[in-house]
Amino acid sequence: MIERAGWGILGTGKIARIFAADLRGSASGRLQAVGSRDAARASAFATEFGAARAYGGYDDVLADPDVDFVYVATPHPTHERLAIDAARAGKHVLCEKPLAVDAAGARRMVEAAHSAGTFLMEAFAFRCHPQSQRLADLIADGAIGEVRSVNSAFGYDGGPAPTNYLLRHDLAGGSILDVGCYTASLTRQVAGMASGAPFADPVSVVGVGVLHPEARVDLDAAALASFAGGITGQLSCSIRTNLESSVLITGTRGRIRIPAPWLPGKHGGPPRLLVEGVRRDADAIESGDPRDLYAIEADTVVDHVRAGRQQAPEMGWADSIGNMELLDRWRSAIGYDLGDLGQEGAVAAMDLHR
Repeated sequence: MIERAGWGILGTGKIARIFAADLRGSASGRLQAVGSRDAARASAFATEFGAARAYGGYDDVLADPDVDFVYVATPHPTHERLAIDAARAGKHVLCEKPLAVDAAGARRMVEAAHSAGTFLMEAFAFRCHPQSQRLADLIADGAIGEVRSVNSAFGYDGGPAPTNYLLRHDLAGGSILDVGCYTASLTRQVAGMASGAPFADPVSVVGVGVLHPEARVDLDAAALASFAGGITGQLSCSIRTNLESSVLITGTRGRIRIPAPWLPGKHGGPPRLLVEGVRRDADAIESGDPRDLYAIEADTVVDHVRAGRQQAPEMGWADSIGNMELLDRWRSAIGYDLGDLGQEGAVAAMDLHR
């Protein structure tokens, strides 16, 4: 039994800092170690967030006997190698989204965790928030009748090059992999909820997008996905435009609006579901939790490992692989070829992640 789980964070960028800050409110974990390719950055991070140890590299974190769980918070192309190395070191892994840069990489990560007997989950924190379970309950109870469509958007202005790492092809930049993955994940989740399943994979996917003329990563993208049972999904994402990042689920007898679908709580807005009937005004259904979003996520991971699970019902392995397959099809539709991602460049920029 793990009494107080020791977390090791790989990377010191924005998302690593947010996770470390929220981890202070975790009921089950503590920040044990942080790793960076820059020892000074690791030391400063450890001081700020109270980590017991700081390392000028990632292998040292994986070798730390007091690290039980590893949070991979480095650029997209490095997720696969670091997660596989962590599994081989016997560590349980929470890996930032997207799990890999393509479905093939995600499968290799899953196989490594399966072989090692370790836990692996893709870090879609919204899947762990009570808002997701409340949504599932409403759909199962027929609050809006039969689900017909899901309209989801996530977009923001990431800024210009060279400071914006999302404009770098060698780091698998672009809107689809960075935020389109959220819209794909929730759309597939809702399509699954409609039939009582944890997720559903689309029958067809068509996509359009605008590629950066030099970097050849997508600045804006949209997709239309169709699912069995007559459900359609409209997905939009951007890294140059502040879209209204929300979700609208339409059924035969009403609609559910989710104002803060991606980061419910202090990071993205009050967690609530607006249920609109055909002949009545919207009811606001609150679905909060006293813990911060990433503390909920960290506690969810630890709880599953304590229960002897290798994967989470909230975001299982087949679900993550299916999401990557949708993203692969979407990227292919707009002509975004990953090609040679330049692993050396990615490794050199690991701590630039958000």
